[in-house]
Amino acid sequence: MSAQIHPTAIVDKNAKLGENVSIGPYCIIAGEVEIGDNTELKNNVLIDNFVKIGKNNKIFTGVIIGTQPQDLKFGGEKTFVEIGDNNTIREYVTINRGTGHGGKLTKIGNNNLLMAYSHIAHDCKIGSNIVLANVATLAGHVEIQDFSIIGGLTAVHQFVRIGRYSIIGGMSRISKDIMPFSTVASKAKTKIFGVNKIGLMRHGFSAEDRLILHKAFKIILREGNNISQALEILKRDYSENKYVQELINFIETSKRGVSK
Repeated sequence: MSAQIHPTAIVDKNAKLGENVSIGPYCIIAGEVEIGDNTELKNNVLIDNFVKIGKNNKIFTGVIIGTQPQDLKFGGEKTFVEIGDNNTIREYVTINRGTGHGGKLTKIGNNNLLMAYSHIAHDCKIGSNIVLANVATLAGHVEIQDFSIIGGLTAVHQFVRIGRYSIIGGMSRISKDIMPFSTVASKAKTKIFGVNKIGLMRHGFSAEDRLILHKAFKIILREGNNISQALEILKRDYSENKYVQELINFIETSKRGVSK
């Protein structure tokens, strides 16, 4: 079945639409846009230039994707947004294109839920199976790794990385990297409470792996070690565990430092 386009929608002649794409009332598809099979745009959606969207996505009222980055260094260069498959993008989400100095690409993976009014700024890299709750806002160059959950009204500083399987409580202020597998909340100051035990259980982590990660977080957070001392202990005692090794690698490659 070819694309279904409402008569009030405006679709640029250069747009490429897959099979069974649905474009609702008053949508605007501008310029070089590619939309994969079975993706649905509800109504009043703007897809600006240089955007590629995969299959089976649902994009709700008022979403804006591919507009120019909110970056004073942006000089009008050709930059891009890429979105994978099976994403749900709720009302009034905004997603900006990349910048020339930041890699030229804002990229979003598969099976994500972007809830109403969340914002993904230029050059962000969003993995798969992620939830951004209402009004979660990401500054430029943020990386969110797979299976993370970002609570509502949370603000994430530019260049921050958020590790896999972490969960961040609502109304948090995140200015440093968040370690994988962690539970985080913030008011005046970000605080890590330990392992995301419920999340790891739901995703099939073994009891042994959960226990080892709990011990690893205790070494990092609660035994009076600085980061260098904690890494030495983890490498000595637990580095054979692949999840602890992931934790070590994440900390060692952090440029902003990790939240404790």
